[in-house]
Amino acid sequence: MDMSHFNRIERNGVVFRTADTLSSPHAFSTRLGGVSAGHLASLNLSVRRGDSEENVRENWRRLGEAAGMDLSEIVYARQIHSRIVPIVTRADAQSPWLEPRQECDGFVTNEPGLPVAVFTADCIPVLLEDAAHGVVAAVHCGWRGSVQDILGAALAQMRALGARAEDVSAAIGPGIGACCFEVGPEVAEGVHALLGGETQGLIRPGEGDRLFVDLKAANARRLTQLGVKAERIAVSEACTMCEPEELWSHRVTNGKRGVMTAVIMLSK
Repeated sequence: MDMSHFNRIERNGVVFRTADTLSSPHAFSTRLGGVSAGHLASLNLSVRRGDSEENVRENWRRLGEAAGMDLSEIVYARQIHSRIVPIVTRADAQSPWLEPRQECDGFVTNEPGLPVAVFTADCIPVLLEDAAHGVVAAVHCGWRGSVQDILGAALAQMRALGARAEDVSAAIGPGIGACCFEVGPEVAEGVHALLGGETQGLIRPGEGDRLFVDLKAANARRLTQLGVKAERIAVSEACTMCEPEELWSHRVTNGKRGVMTAVIMLSK
């Protein structure tokens, strides 16, 4: 796993991150560079947080312009902490300032120029790419989806489109880090079951029966179990709870916050 190959980019006030492991256009957004106000300041990307359609539309325009992608029509969903990752086409795209029509937690596509996106604000965003076979995926890895093996589901869908695990590259973006993800024993038990007991270095004691879990590293380890080469996996060190000035954190704000995206598309 490459813990360092992430780039922080600022263009016209919009701050986002990219990963060197991915060759397709992509971005992990931050909360900086938009027009939203108050507790949604400033680059909130969802109308489902109480923002105006006008603000969200402009925020997506700014992010797309900064990241070099047309994000006026993308594929996204109301996320439900599942392991559902459908294969999608242009027919599934819609303007991202509208209410989502799908319920799932990730997408796979082989259509060039079609952005697929997931939303986060502590959960772990994962972007996957098989550039050799022209398949990409965006996956929302909350702990519930993670322990249900959502990455296994995503890779299975990528293989259905011709991808091979050994050709897949991955970027595990900013999310809550092992420093801050203190949880109940059920989370650690789920991670232990997911990884078949291969949890060395991923879990440490907290207060009482609480435990700290490294969810990013757990997902990276799952990818290697699924056949992705470790050297093709980049893991962001950025923790949403430790950097609330730049990244949205559900825990820090007690849910009074905006939304970030992780978005990827195949080049046309």
